[in-house]
Amino acid sequence: MLLSALSAILNKLPAKKVHAHCDGPCGVYDPASARVAAEAVLSMTKKLIALTPPDGNDPSSLATYNNTFSRYVAIKEEQAQETKKELLILWTDYFKPEHLATFPDLHETFWQAAKLCSACKVNIDQSKAEQLMQSVQKIHNMFWKTKGRNDSWVTAS
Repeated sequence: MLLSALSAILNKLPAKKVHAHCDGPCGVYDPASARVAAEAVLSMTKKLIALTPPDGNDPSSLATYNNTFSRYVAIKEEQAQETKKELLILWTDYFKPEHLATFPDLHETFWQAAKLCSACKVNIDQSKAEQLMQSVQKIHNMFWKTKGRNDSWVTAS
C-alpha cells in the first residue's frame, strides 16, 4: 500500500530533463585508476622476467612455478585490459573536441596508449610496460592541464 502511494506521487511529479556526457552524470574523472592498473602491468612484467623455472623434473616445484607464472600472466593481462578501459573512458567521455586545440596529438596519444595495453597483454616485454607508464603519465599531465592544475605524477612503487 505504501509502495503504491509512493509510486502514485512519484508518477505525478515532472521529471527534469538531464544531459550527461556518459551514462552517469557523475562528472568524476581521474587518470589515477589507469596509472594504478598500468603500474600493476609493469610490476607483473618485471616479476615474470625475474621468475626462474625450477631445476630438474620435480613435479611439485614445476607445478608451483606454473601456478605462479599463470597467476602473474593473468594479473598482467587483466590489468592491461583495465588500463585500456580507463584510458578509453577518459578519451571518449572526458576529452572534448575543444581539447584538441591545446593537445593536437590527443587522439594519437590515446591510440598509442591503447595499442601499448594490447602489446602488454600479448607479450612479456618490460620496455612496452615502461612505455605504457610513460603514455599514462603524458595523459595524466594532459588531463590535469585541462583542469587548470599541475598535479604531481606519483607512483605507488
